[in-house]
Amino acid sequence: MIIIGINAYHADASAAIFVDGKLMAAIEEERFTRIKHWAGFPRLSIEFCLQEAGVGWQDVNYFAIGRDPKAKMWHKLFYLARNFGGSIPVLKERFSNSRKVASTAEELSIASGLPASVFKDKIKNVEHHRSHLASAFFASPFQKAACLSIDGSGDFSTTMTGVGNESHISVLQSINFPHSLGIFYTAFTQLLGFPHYGDEYKVMGMAPYGNPLYMEALDDVIHVTADGLFNLNLHYFRKGTSGVISYNQNHVPEVAPMYSALMIEKFGAVRAKEEPLTQYHKDLAASVQKKTEEVIFHLLNHLHKQTGLFDVCIAGGVAQNSVANGKITRNTPFKNVYIPSAGHDAGISLGAALYVQHEMAALERQPIFSAYTGSKFSNEQIIKMLQEKGIAFSELADDTLYDVVTDCLIQGGVVGWMSGRAEFGPRALGGRSIIADPRRKDAKELLNSKIKKRESFRPFAPSVLKEYVHEYFELDEPVPFMEKVFPIKKEMQHLIPAVTHVDGTGRLQSVDKETSKRYYQLIDCFRKKTGIPILLNTSFNENEPIVNDPLHALNCYLRTDMDMLVMENILLQKQKKD
Repeated sequence: MIIIGINAYHADASAAIFVDGKLMAAIEEERFTRIKHWAGFPRLSIEFCLQEAGVGWQDVNYFAIGRDPKAKMWHKLFYLARNFGGSIPVLKERFSNSRKVASTAEELSIASGLPASVFKDKIKNVEHHRSHLASAFFASPFQKAACLSIDGSGDFSTTMTGVGNESHISVLQSINFPHSLGIFYTAFTQLLGFPHYGDEYKVMGMAPYGNPLYMEALDDVIHVTADGLFNLNLHYFRKGTSGVISYNQNHVPEVAPMYSALMIEKFGAVRAKEEPLTQYHKDLAASVQKKTEEVIFHLLNHLHKQTGLFDVCIAGGVAQNSVANGKITRNTPFKNVYIPSAGHDAGISLGAALYVQHEMAALERQPIFSAYTGSKFSNEQIIKMLQEKGIAFSELADDTLYDVVTDCLIQGGVVGWMSGRAEFGPRALGGRSIIADPRRKDAKELLNSKIKKRESFRPFAPSVLKEYVHEYFELDEPVPFMEKVFPIKKEMQHLIPAVTHVDGTGRLQSVDKETSKRYYQLIDCFRKKTGIPILLNTSFNENEPIVNDPLHALNCYLRTDMDMLVMENILLQKQKKD
């Protein structure tokens, strides 16, 4: 049984492939197009998946599309009828996008060179949020678990709860557009001066610099309800019938302003790009983050009451809020939380495939604990590229390599690290990472001056050997995908200042010796020299998608002040300036 999952014509286009129940590959199209959040048809991702699985187009049993234009059709029509005045442009946009989704057979035909008729009976549409739920539950180790999908919107839903049991997910509740926690967070993200798709993490990073002084004011913006759900006061938001997200000719998602005149009146003017961040902005960010956490905990507490379960699986764009994720076991009865490496919309492809695999084909489940499902390159391929470019390099055995790299880090160097398969999802997990010494107080400034050039309030993350998490963090839970923020023990914070945020927390990755063998060995080499089983880890990129292949890595290395580049066993090092 071969199933390909596809997220197409939606932000973070991607593809995933399963063969007889096993995940063989999953990747985002942006890794090839080099355009963040690219939203067209992921032809290159599908071709990559086929190549990795060693199969052809005609061998695929099902193409699972993580979108169902027919879902909640009556709800959509009723909403548009009630708000018809502003709906014409949106109707045209949605109709055009729906036609693209409906033309999947034609797209597959163009990509493969086979007749469209070959694909028509193989295409299965899976509702957006059911795909999210599937991406979390069917990939989890739990036989039975509560499930939550929560994001901006998809197929006219913004939130969906359910119960996963063996090979089936039963939906319990859902919230219809435009009542959306994602829209709530995005509107304030825009008000705070961050207008681009995906900027919400900036507000999350800024929140600890403020105090949540505006909770009472936000009570009028979003309300939790007795049925365990929530709704928005829509007077604070731009009408959904005026359009929310559109896609330009380059398939880049563009987010319309989501705030209304009332939000500006109550919470202040939109911060201009060049305007400095004031304490008010930081306090508002803290308030928005806290309110978001309260709503998430409200949803989860009710979900626990409904199900009586202590394991929960969560996905959707809001599930990328790692600060909230790290507080779930302390603010709800849930004891175990599984969030996939691609909890955002890229994970729709994996979830749609899993949904078909289990709900329709009833294959045996195989939990997913590794995010390393992307591209991989051999030493020979890397050497060939460097020789063609006329660039000098060294080839070192693993143990020697770890020794040289850790010495560089200890001396204040910044290293680009490309090892094994690329990660699926927005986090670098030791496959495509930039690493530094977490003990250095100036590490954040070094990284921002040399490479990242990003806002000073945004933290960098610690990769910590799994066995040592309990020594440094107040919670000892598995965090394989860097999806949770935990408090760092006060007595340990001074040892790792570069990865300790202003509120004493860190968004950790617990590194497993079996799943991340070479990255684990590198960190362990650093531990043996310094006593610290942690490295500072950030994504290998510079205002672009995470690097995918050796040429991307080389180009990033050459145009920045990175000190060293490692690609598998191949090492490049810049000469120190006098």
